[in-house]
Amino acid sequence: MVSNKGFHLADGDSARAGYRTFVDPDSAGWGYSSLRVLELAAGESREFDTGESEWIVLPLSGSCTVSCDGEVFELAGRASVFAGVTDFAYVPRDASVRVESGRGGRFALTGARCENRLPARYGPASGVPVELRGAGQASRQVNNFGAAHVFEADRLIAVEVLTPAGNWSSFPPHKHDEDREGESRLEEIYYFEIADAHGTPGVGYQRVYPSGPDSATDVLAEVRSGDVVLIPDGWHGPSMAVPGYDMYYLNVMAGPSPDRAWLICDDPAHAWVRGTWADQPVDARLPFYPAPSEVEAR
Repeated sequence: MVSNKGFHLADGDSARAGYRTFVDPDSAGWGYSSLRVLELAAGESREFDTGESEWIVLPLSGSCTVSCDGEVFELAGRASVFAGVTDFAYVPRDASVRVESGRGGRFALTGARCENRLPARYGPASGVPVELRGAGQASRQVNNFGAAHVFEADRLIAVEVLTPAGNWSSFPPHKHDEDREGESRLEEIYYFEIADAHGTPGVGYQRVYPSGPDSATDVLAEVRSGDVVLIPDGWHGPSMAVPGYDMYYLNVMAGPSPDRAWLICDDPAHAWVRGTWADQPVDARLPFYPAPSEVEAR
């Protein structure tokens, strides 16, 4: 019997300390990955200490100023996650941070417990690679702002995925819960936003199921904007965007593997699906928007 308890957090269920979403290793029952969602009114600010974690401040909507270690980063942000790629700021562990927004907005703080203290840095939107994955009804767009091969961090890996209405994403189902050849151990957080249509709030679905006798993660969740799904282990996928409603999710990953890498293993029962993509075009609705570097090159 599928049980979502503890793994699916509806919007606001994890609210704490002034954050609409607050997931940390203690509340999740794991060792590394964190996510906070901060909502600021016009002219409002928030200060926080990074503690043992490194963080990326990522605008979901609106713009902000991030101050840390004597550096000030002006983040132009975006109107929404469906409107464009955004710039971001990386802040290290053992630091004090201030986030301020002149016009207000919503900001994700993606975090990971780590050992090494790296410099605070600005991540320009123009440096974010936009990747199209899959084909046909498994087509999706990935904004690799915090991917391991794109942006330097100690343990944190974070990307954004946009799935057109009616498509299945995170498919074939895959896992990353063992340290072995070709696979890394990573705890993962999915944060969802679903586009409204015709005045109706959107909805989607997320599946996670056990990958072995030591895996207990079994989720079939109806997800709406602001919802979170925690994935400590197990096969995860598909993420289903229902017809009429585009889906966005933010992936936050970190773990104990010595190398910072996203190495996955497909469920052997469904891995054959990848072989069908060569004969199918990528969904013509993608990309939702091009990478800023591509726009500048025109």
